[in-house]
Amino acid sequence: MAAVVSHHHHHSLLFTSTCFKSSIGTTRRGLRANSVRCCSVSTAENQSVKLSSGNDSLDICRVLNGMWQTSGGWGRIDRDDAVDAMLRYADAGLSTFDMADHYGPAEDLYGIFINKVRRERPPEFLEKVRGLTKWVPPPVKMTRSFVSDNINVSRKRMDVDSLDMLQFHWWDYSNPGYLDALKHLTDLKDEGKIKTVALTNFDTERLQIILENEIPVVSNQVQHSIVDMRPQQRMAELCQLSGVKLITYGTVMGGLLSEKFLDTNISIPFAGPALNTPSLQKYKRMIDAWGGWGLFQGLLRTLKQVANKHGVSIPTVAVKYILDQPAVGGSMVGVRLGLSDHIQDCNAIFSLVLDEDDVNSIREASAKGKDLLKVIGDCGDEYRR
Repeated sequence: MAAVVSHHHHHSLLFTSTCFKSSIGTTRRGLRANSVRCCSVSTAENQSVKLSSGNDSLDICRVLNGMWQTSGGWGRIDRDDAVDAMLRYADAGLSTFDMADHYGPAEDLYGIFINKVRRERPPEFLEKVRGLTKWVPPPVKMTRSFVSDNINVSRKRMDVDSLDMLQFHWWDYSNPGYLDALKHLTDLKDEGKIKTVALTNFDTERLQIILENEIPVVSNQVQHSIVDMRPQQRMAELCQLSGVKLITYGTVMGGLLSEKFLDTNISIPFAGPALNTPSLQKYKRMIDAWGGWGLFQGLLRTLKQVANKHGVSIPTVAVKYILDQPAVGGSMVGVRLGLSDHIQDCNAIFSLVLDEDDVNSIREASAKGKDLLKVIGDCGDEYRR
């Protein structure tokens, strides 16, 4: 199982059903969007979440816009189209963007976007926008200046004085430099260069060590879907004890958890939909590890029954099921900026209530697969083989 996932990072794609409505502007189709704003807790408790540790806190949308797609492999990104698409997401209330230092031009696009927001939207709109980024350093000595210089690159690219969140990744646990890096990041936070310190793809054992070292971690971003329930087996318990929230990626498995792949046979060349993006290929490997395409079809049929019962789509059910899991703060949905627009009616996720029958049937279908904790290891272990 060494090569379940061949490369670092992230996020899902092809979300077909939803978006938040905002009180500002109209949607692209000219429908007046005037119900609720995503991130204003007063109007909709369940649409935003507060991530916090000690005195640090950050409100984010529970559905995050993932920007892995801008890193290449999905098609060429046109800068202006991308920024316009980001603005449409934000206008729809989907105002939290997740990116990384290594996602191609993602941080630069955010910088252009946030300046457009500053010029063209009111200050109260700007206050709701969030840009979360990641830092994935090479395993060199984590000196204060090295950490600081790298964070300054993201601040400059994203054109913000203070990063809303810096999510830290580390390749090799046998090198304890990650604790040095996190201490420097905490110092930079205290100086106002970062608002919140977080992790991505850390396992439960290392999260415990980090918390024991009094690093004020607010969240850990991990792969979590109906197929990959590993975070619930160890990580969630520590998160609930410590208050750390999980931000989940791979939650719609790059679009595999959707109607498009229901009743398809991908073993016959050209018969079914093409697995032609890095995320589709990545999550197909997870399905192979979990139990294969036949078993996955059974899961999709179960999800389709639940979706039909509620008048929503499969990905809506897939995201809601994970948002309802213990310790989960938010879930990532990949955007394809300027290439295909998945902004429809995200209120479907928030208005959807999965009942006991739904939850039991989904749990049963999920449990038919292998225990990925035994196959792959804990959260993030797929990157450390």
